[in-house]
Amino acid sequence: MDNERYRQRLQDLERRLADRIAGEKQHGKEQFIDVAADISDLSVAEEAALEEFSAAEANTKTLGQVREALRRIDGGTFGRCVVDGGPIEAARLEAMPWTPYCVRHQQELEDNAREATRT
Repeated sequence: MDNERYRQRLQDLERRLADRIAGEKQHGKEQFIDVAADISDLSVAEEAALEEFSAAEANTKTLGQVREALRRIDGGTFGRCVVDGGPIEAARLEAMPWTPYCVRHQQELEDNAREATRT
């Protein structure tokens, strides 16, 4: 496995996400600047700001996962499932190089999360 190629991809993604998050947060804050006192304008601004902050939150989560993947590269465990140490499928790493789970364990996590929301 070419960890240096993955490192470069992850570092590039880290920079793009950090820039995107900063832009989303700034744009969310700007939604309230120069808003007229009209309640309907404020409501529209709040909705737009919420969308920006939600996007920033999702990107922040992915950024954390990217940084964890970079630490796994440094620690020599990149490409290994954090649950059992087995290999993560090459196609999965190509699609999501930040993933800490093989397909089987990712599916188990998702199944458990769905089950938890039902009860």
